[in-house]
Amino acid sequence: MAQPNFFEVWGKESPETMQAFMDFAGKVQNQGGLDAKTFQLIYIALQAQNGAVGSVAGHTAFAKKAGATREEVRGAVLTTLMLGINGVADCLTAALEAYDNAPA
Repeated sequence: MAQPNFFEVWGKESPETMQAFMDFAGKVQNQGGLDAKTFQLIYIALQAQNGAVGSVAGHTAFAKKAGATREEVRGAVLTTLMLGINGVADCLTAALEAYDNAPA
């Protein structure tokens, strides 16, 4: 049996905290002075460094929708090599597969 998406569980169990987080995240994205594509690429790199495979895959779709190329997504993940190999080892395959499977 597939594990439920954590957002589904979170939204069911504590919709108020999930909404508060989403509102906060939206403010960070909209007030940071970055266009959507740049924000997503930076976020992908940060999450790759954390080994957050699901987040990298999810935000790769957002990056593609914002106009990022496959090479830019790959570059965001590869940038984590500056801090060690874990980000690439954990997330490169997931990012590229998510890019290839995300709608244009």
